[in-house]
Amino acid sequence: MTRQTRQTLMLVLAAGIWGMAFVAQSMGAQLGAFTFLAGRSWLGVAVLWPLTAVLDRIRRKNGEAYGWPKTKEEKTNLYRGGVIMGFWLFLAAATQQIAITIDPSTAKASFLTAMYVVLVPLAGALFGRRVGGRIWLCVALAVGGLYLLCMKNGFGRLQGSDWLLLLCAVWFAAQIMAIDKYSPLADGVRLSLVQFFTVSVLATVCMLAFEQPTLTAVRQNLWPMLYCGVFSSGVAYTLQIVGQKGLNPTVACLAMCLESVFGALGGWLVLNQTLSGREIGGCALIFAAVVLAQLPVEQLWKKPVATKE
Repeated sequence: MTRQTRQTLMLVLAAGIWGMAFVAQSMGAQLGAFTFLAGRSWLGVAVLWPLTAVLDRIRRKNGEAYGWPKTKEEKTNLYRGGVIMGFWLFLAAATQQIAITIDPSTAKASFLTAMYVVLVPLAGALFGRRVGGRIWLCVALAVGGLYLLCMKNGFGRLQGSDWLLLLCAVWFAAQIMAIDKYSPLADGVRLSLVQFFTVSVLATVCMLAFEQPTLTAVRQNLWPMLYCGVFSSGVAYTLQIVGQKGLNPTVACLAMCLESVFGALGGWLVLNQTLSGREIGGCALIFAAVVLAQLPVEQLWKKPVATKE
């Protein structure tokens, strides 16, 4: 298994966790958006903090480098990268949760949020990153698949919550580009820890400023918050940072947009929801886009043709 394939599988696993998180976020929509985000983010910090110590122990046992960054440059990359990533993630997650609070339609939310699959290669092209024709084809396939899967009745009239979700896609694209820049420069788990500490602080400040959470409301939404905090925040976003390290960000986006597929499959398996032929076709298109992005087409084209002597 190649390094790229292994990292892509990490992102696919993260997408599976995020797909189920849409259901949990909808269940927790009655809680204030900033309160829900603060709770899940602090839970993510609680998971990642001891995880760094466990991983340090494993690395020490294997004779590998471990511990907090030693040089000034390493510390700068860790803290600056984590704070920048956390800032963009806070904007994205808060905007998404506010939109879901207004309109708990998980299908439309998953489609509009996943539009970062288009924004990331556009941003990369603006910053001089070459995006090949095959990748653009994969993007087009993924967008078509997302539309078939999520938008059963078309767009209709875009509401205020829809524009928030499109803005959320912009913030997620910025976060993905920040990960592309900083993940090769720092330990992935520690980078995720600083990222979620930043989100937790910002969300808590906004919660105290704009909301009045009660202990009863938090207790009633504890299970959705636990899932989003432990799995979606603590596990999946760490998988994203580790999996995206050194990987083409557009290929990473294609893998992560599978969250819409996993959300639909989760509804089918857990909630006994049926999948129409249109939705199955959408899943197939997205899956095809991810597979096509992984195929070593360029190497096959460059392979010399054997000739008879």
